[in-house]
Amino acid sequence: MSENTTDQFFKSTVLGHPAGLFVLFFTEMWERFSFYGMRSLLILFLTTSLTDGGWEWSRENASALFGSYVGLVYLSTMLGGYFADKVIGFRWAVVVGAILMTLGHASMAVETEFSIYLGLILLVFGNGFFKPNMTSIVSEMYKDRPEKKDGAYTLFYMGVNAGAFFGILLCGYLGEKVGWSYGFGLAGIFMFFGMLQFWLSQNIFGDIGLKPNKESKAKAEALDTDKRNPFSPIQLAAIAFSSLIALLWLINDPASKISGGKVNIFSFLGEKGNSIAIVSALVVFIILLIYRFTQYSKITKEKLIAVTFFAFLTIFFWAIFEQSPNSLTIFANDYTDRVLTGNWSVVFLVMNSLITILPLVIITWVLILLFKQTFKFYAIANMILSVSFIIIWAIAIWMLAKDYYTAGYLSLSDDTLQALKIDKVTTALTEVPATWFSTLNSLFIISLAPLFSKWWESKYNPSANLKYGIGMGLLALGMACVAFGASGIEAGAKTASVSMIWLILVYLFHTMAELCISPVGLSYVSKLVPARMIAFMFGVWYLAVAIGMKGAGMFGENIDKIANEHGLSYFFWMLAIISIVVALFSILMGPVIKKLMHGVR
Repeated sequence: MSENTTDQFFKSTVLGHPAGLFVLFFTEMWERFSFYGMRSLLILFLTTSLTDGGWEWSRENASALFGSYVGLVYLSTMLGGYFADKVIGFRWAVVVGAILMTLGHASMAVETEFSIYLGLILLVFGNGFFKPNMTSIVSEMYKDRPEKKDGAYTLFYMGVNAGAFFGILLCGYLGEKVGWSYGFGLAGIFMFFGMLQFWLSQNIFGDIGLKPNKESKAKAEALDTDKRNPFSPIQLAAIAFSSLIALLWLINDPASKISGGKVNIFSFLGEKGNSIAIVSALVVFIILLIYRFTQYSKITKEKLIAVTFFAFLTIFFWAIFEQSPNSLTIFANDYTDRVLTGNWSVVFLVMNSLITILPLVIITWVLILLFKQTFKFYAIANMILSVSFIIIWAIAIWMLAKDYYTAGYLSLSDDTLQALKIDKVTTALTEVPATWFSTLNSLFIISLAPLFSKWWESKYNPSANLKYGIGMGLLALGMACVAFGASGIEAGAKTASVSMIWLILVYLFHTMAELCISPVGLSYVSKLVPARMIAFMFGVWYLAVAIGMKGAGMFGENIDKIANEHGLSYFFWMLAIISIVVALFSILMGPVIKKLMHGVR
């Protein structure tokens, strides 16, 4: 049997899947732990007062930096994907990305101005190398077992959501309750553990993801029989121009605002230099895209137009959905009553204990199953993974003990408090961390994903446009909830005590919206785009996501301006109206897009 066939991976299985899938599961889990853990803290850290250890930035400047950061994260995936495919291979790309992210989190933990900016730069490039290449390895492992691929991705994305959940829960808790550097630093520690266990277990992947050589490149070219439509020098120059201007704009936009105009790359274009630059880049890219479409057959061209339509809708989805770590976290921190008393305190403590311990028990069980299959061959990697779980269990139990003690339901001696590094309290208090609400997204995804999967597989499976319409409608419903909850907040108010139920409803509806749109969009790219154009159109797709992410920051920048003039509720109603307009547009365009898709469902 050839060592490159997928049969070798299925000789040693866990839950019916190759043990290698679970190496990827835990690597991705720790990466998502670090990414979402840091992301949940960034806006709070930047806007918190200097006396509380933050930078006391305006919400406008914090949102500008946040938007550029997450936008650059998605743009950098194109660079990482290119280097992995052409130069270093998937494995080295994952390791390089993990090392850069570990250094990035460590840099942020130092908390100086230079170290924070350096950390964000390292995290951008680290994500770019890491993010696109993990799924590439999964895809290669299952290339001859397509019937198992859906189950594999379901398990893999369980790892993604488990990492996001624990990252926000634990990094967020440490950042808010103990110190920002602890939250940032914890994210880096687990990224480091993930990198080590991946590197030490890499032989489990056979030849997958190795550095490309002449033989592997020749084999790949032989399999690609599609007709080529190469980029001309002028087209390459147009891509280079658009990319460079977009990159400079993403950096310059927050830099010019934070510096008060002292740093402004596009000042030579006048007062509106930033806007002129990015509009010019977009116009050039759109012209190039339209021209490229004219070079293909009628059917291919129409399918590409359909993909571009969905990419356009995706911009609005992410711009509004990504208010979670931005304006919704600000709303949770400054405008929500997070103090619980009496029975509600007990309910929260018990519920928080269950949602913390039960997932850890399940994932630990999966870890034990993996050990049984791989410990003999990858003992050191498994021991590192064991250490990481011992630490995560210790932090989780410490967090719960601290909460029960602070709420007055657990008595601890002074010596025990000192040993556990828990501050002594005289007044019982249960206060929900502002970042805690963001964990609800991962929790709802794990709970609701099987239901939505069954819906998509049934005879009631909606069309692509209707899925987008439903998703944007649910997004509007979520924003309407928080807008209604904020209706009693007066214009210009900096604090309030709104009920937590509105934020819980937001995350419920927004998670359902995500399940309608996020996995569906990428699926249509792979279904509608010819093999020879997959890389380019995925680039277009991630460009749309990056624009949406920056759009989220731009919406967040205006929260104070709108709230001061019209009230905070107006801001959320505005996002709800945009969502419902996009939803109706998607549904109305259904017959047109269905025709362009030529039978693809």
